[in-house]
Amino acid sequence: MSKQCIKAWVSGRVQGVWYRRATQEQALQHGLTGYAKNLPDGRVEVLLCGEEEAVRAVTQWLWQGPPEARVSQVSLEEAAPRDPDAFITL
Repeated sequence: MSKQCIKAWVSGRVQGVWYRRATQEQALQHGLTGYAKNLPDGRVEVLLCGEEEAVRAVTQWLWQGPPEARVSQVSLEEAAPRDPDAFITL
């Protein structure tokens, strides 16, 4: 199985609605590592590392988010391979 890291920037109503925590839960359910953090401009930055299929599944979920979120855009780019040992929220 192939591993990858993807960095995502999520725009919309994604701060103050438990977006980071819900992302962490999704990542952990799929066995991924990385982080989710709020950015000063209102977006959330997410790093997802792990098996390609799991990364793809959580990347698709980013468009949905938790019930109170209203996602307007998800920008993705491949990230340099890393091996973080957990998924954290910053």
